[in-house]
Amino acid sequence: MKVLLLVLLAILQPFAAIAHALDPGYLELSAMDEVRWRVTWRMPDVGGNPMPIRPALPANCETGEPPEPHFDGRGWSMVYIATCPGGIAGGEIRIKGLENTRTDTLVRYEAKPGQAVTERLTANNPAFTVPENAGPMKVLTSYVALGVTHILEGVDHLLFVLTLLLLVNDRRRLFWAVTAFTLAHSITLASATLGWFTLPSAPVEVVIALSIVFLAYELALPPEQRDPVATRFPAVISFGFGLIHGLGFAGALLEIGLPQSDVPLALFAFNLGVELGQLLFIAAVLIIGLFAKRLLPMALAKGRWDTRFASYAIGCTAAFWVIERIGAF
Repeated sequence: MKVLLLVLLAILQPFAAIAHALDPGYLELSAMDEVRWRVTWRMPDVGGNPMPIRPALPANCETGEPPEPHFDGRGWSMVYIATCPGGIAGGEIRIKGLENTRTDTLVRYEAKPGQAVTERLTANNPAFTVPENAGPMKVLTSYVALGVTHILEGVDHLLFVLTLLLLVNDRRRLFWAVTAFTLAHSITLASATLGWFTLPSAPVEVVIALSIVFLAYELALPPEQRDPVATRFPAVISFGFGLIHGLGFAGALLEIGLPQSDVPLALFAFNLGVELGQLLFIAAVLIIGLFAKRLLPMALAKGRWDTRFASYAIGCTAAFWVIERIGAF
């Protein structure tokens, strides 16, 4: 497990340094009637200038001359009207220039008023064809994919899960700790997304980073000096912090938006995607650990790798996030 730890930290650390540093592009097409769409286009900021990417709507759409983008503090935005006789179904939406970047773009569109669907475009897949009929299966698959992508790109959430895996050695307690974390963030994800309660995103992001600092601190201590609650009842700790992590997931989902005609299905699908991504990460951790034990049995037997290195690396990264996110208030 300790060799595994070094491998995972080497993989995650470059991403940890830039976690949440670059927003994705965002394109929204809101149907005003059968032929007009309100287009909201947002580009990430790169050195004080908008990233050189732009949307190409279906060939039957006319937009005129788009307005100049304005800086909103994090990115560059513009809003304009597109007229598309015959609708956008069957047409291609492309983000030109995306293939030359390392970011992605979320596209939220309504083929008909109230029937919103979200697609994620990447450098390897910068375009898609709007389906003729975006039924429940399309909503399910698109939001599952968004959930998986969000958790696997959320380095702070992955570091929390990794530290939890390293801290809890008993398999039964680990199972309940992961289950409690899943249950907790599912509760707050659904509650915040449905508008039952809300919290500002900035303090939520700070507490998420603090949760990692807390686990890293416990990991740095000898087992006999660790907090009794964290040692004997890790599920209590993971449940409490899971509630906060769920609010972070909800913030991302609210930015993406939900189809008004399929809110429960989209919410279920996104949460399912988050759980699948989390399970994929845990499975990868366990598989790498198994190979590490087979390839380096002597090193593991002699205990040459110290989890204190992991706790310091994880803790310092999370502490940096705390300072950075407080500064963003």
